[in-house]
Amino acid sequence: MEITFHARRQGPRLTQHDSYGEELLAATLAGADPAEESPLTHTAVIAKRTAEFADWPAWVPADVRDAFVERGIEKPWTHQVTAADHAMAGRNVSICTGTASGKSLAYLLPILTTFATDPNSTALYLSPTKALGTDQLRAVSETIAGRRTFSHLQPCMYDGDTESELRQWARTHSRWIFTNPDMLHLGILSTHQKWRQFFAKLKFVVVDECHHYRGVFGSHTALVLQRMLRVARAYGADPVVIGASATVSNPEQALSRLIGDDVVAVTQDTSPHGERTVAMWEPGFLPFDGAQGTNNRAQGAGNEAQGANSRGENAAPVRRPAGAEAARLLADFVVEGARTLCFLRSRRGVEVTALRARELLAESAPDLTNRVAAYRAGYLADDRRRLERALADGELLGVATTNALELGVDISGLDAVIVAGYPGTIASFWQQAGRAGRRGEGSLVVMIARDDPLDTYLVHHPDALLGRPVEATVTDPGNPYILGPHLLCAATELPLTDADVDAFDRAFSTPTLHSRRAHDAVAGLEAAGLLKRRKAGWYPAPSTSSENGDPYADIDIRGGIGGQVLIVDATTSRLLGTVDSSRAKKSVYPGAVYLHQGESFVVDELDLDEGLALTHPERPDWTTTDREVSDVTILATHRSWSSGPMTVSFADVEVTNQVVGYLRKALSGEILDSVALDLPPEELTTRAVLYTLTPESLEAAGIGPERLPGVLHAAEHAMISLLGLVATCDRWDIGGLSTDLHPDTGLPTVFVYDGYPGGAGFAERGFDAFADWVAATAEAVADCRCADGCPSCVQSPKCGNGNEPLDKAGAITVLNLLRELSSG
Repeated sequence: MEITFHARRQGPRLTQHDSYGEELLAATLAGADPAEESPLTHTAVIAKRTAEFADWPAWVPADVRDAFVERGIEKPWTHQVTAADHAMAGRNVSICTGTASGKSLAYLLPILTTFATDPNSTALYLSPTKALGTDQLRAVSETIAGRRTFSHLQPCMYDGDTESELRQWARTHSRWIFTNPDMLHLGILSTHQKWRQFFAKLKFVVVDECHHYRGVFGSHTALVLQRMLRVARAYGADPVVIGASATVSNPEQALSRLIGDDVVAVTQDTSPHGERTVAMWEPGFLPFDGAQGTNNRAQGAGNEAQGANSRGENAAPVRRPAGAEAARLLADFVVEGARTLCFLRSRRGVEVTALRARELLAESAPDLTNRVAAYRAGYLADDRRRLERALADGELLGVATTNALELGVDISGLDAVIVAGYPGTIASFWQQAGRAGRRGEGSLVVMIARDDPLDTYLVHHPDALLGRPVEATVTDPGNPYILGPHLLCAATELPLTDADVDAFDRAFSTPTLHSRRAHDAVAGLEAAGLLKRRKAGWYPAPSTSSENGDPYADIDIRGGIGGQVLIVDATTSRLLGTVDSSRAKKSVYPGAVYLHQGESFVVDELDLDEGLALTHPERPDWTTTDREVSDVTILATHRSWSSGPMTVSFADVEVTNQVVGYLRKALSGEILDSVALDLPPEELTTRAVLYTLTPESLEAAGIGPERLPGVLHAAEHAMISLLGLVATCDRWDIGGLSTDLHPDTGLPTVFVYDGYPGGAGFAERGFDAFADWVAATAEAVADCRCADGCPSCVQSPKCGNGNEPLDKAGAITVLNLLRELSSG
């Protein structure tokens, strides 16, 4: 991918040769006050790419080829044929190319060919979201519609929304099931005997968007997939797995770790795309001390700013909200006739941004007001489809959306994409950005930084986002807190033999490390009385298969392991949702604002004993963020290295967390107040990366004992924020602790730990990439233009100590010391 970078702070200087994206940027900046610093920090131009075509493979029957030709595909692209050839030859394959590169054709060719030649064969399609599965099912149904060769397929959705009568019909009649990991675990593997005929003829398994299977969700999904393949092989099948993924740095290993088998990868993208301009956008600080600001357009988009008194915690400066900037850009682009998608991080943000964009259009272009809408999960299927059609047909010019439109929905011809806040991974950024220019013409992508250290770093170091290889997916299916319950389910499905346990361990092993985690987990289950050894292998012990008698219900695929808390609207007794007990204290504490399908509720009571959170409907003009304090005990150190006065370690730790209160924030980001809570502490055994420095080295760097707490505290916050640059995690997936004297090390120590039982692989990735992580953190804090610390550098929205004490200058000194010591 050829990228040309341009540093900006004065706005683009255009010539007649500038790209469409530069022209669109110039239009939106035309009314800005020239005396104000431009929010545009950098632009980059990604060169146009032409298509490379291949002939249809000789093994593709005429009926299959004709089905695609009639849909406008005269010839496939080269990478589609390469991946299809691998799958047809019986090799597990990961096709790892960009958005709109036609990955679905790569798996449709071998699957439809097999269905045409072997009518009894079956296939399983797995997606991380219901919406994506539904969209792919519709695309398949349209492709085969009216063709007698495929009349027996009856492709069918099988998920939590599928009615019981249709589920029974699908088991009996459908040759192609579309589902998700949750339903595969709860609804298919738990009753696999009813699926005997389907599993016995299973030829292909498609794992779509497999770069989304990371962290705890990815670890659970890996074990569900390996259990499913074990069941299929027990019935005599040996299915080929086809993974479809956005660009990742380790496509073979990523899919191999999910399925526990060898994989080949296809990574050369031969699809076309037009020239794409990427702009990095940093909102300015809100006015303070009577400075009302003169840019009317910017202030109009950010009326939430509350005038001249917008300051954050401890009087820190606050930037204009990314959502407010996104609303203004969305309105400007619609006025210019650009079909635009605007991605935001929350459902509430989507609704507010779309509403604000319409308000701006009502003032400047009233006839365009109805051509902007919101799109997110939670809408009825008919409403979603109507919005999709309206955007595809050009009826809608602008749509604010969550990542619901990042996956699966085929929308072409977009002129611009706005990404309001880094979406958490480089893969997700390119997935969203790839929605622009799908008709092969020029397009614009604007990345707007939130008031967050990682976002700030990226808009000032665009090469870290645009020129960096997509990160490796991080999973840890050998985590004993995840592995043990899945092995109990595996033994419930079929007797667990020594060969089975060996196979699980091979999946967790590396070329340099042979895993014994599965054997250890089985031994633990046997010692706990949950498994019983017999001649044929391990079986679940009678009547003690799990804490609740159902090992499947004990596993939460999307989060932790344990009981669920029901979230209920107390005024109507309506069930709004559930949250696992370990996260309830952080999300549905008394006073928390809870959003459900566009509705807003405030939590009145949290009863952990009864597993119940009671709420009432309310639409406050603030949000809430939990505050917590932690204590960490080192249990065992796995790896460590030293450089002079610094030691970096990767260890098992026990964390005691307690939510002590929450902040109420105005939509501008301004702190309204802090509310204390009295909730019980929670213990978590997990994994951490930690570093220590000697007091002498800190003294030599000018950091005396009196400054040390604030210095380490600020460095800890910044490192937590920047870990997402080297590991596929969000700051809410991890936690941290800093102390000037830890009892287990006897030294000044900073911990960053995974927020999941047994770990999630994030801390280990931080240990492995410590030098890059520290270097990026040092640059991010130093580049922030605030004087003493703000949310864009060293403040944390979840700090239980009220972001006190914080010493930004000292943190820069320590981070530079760490960078110097780790660079050798």
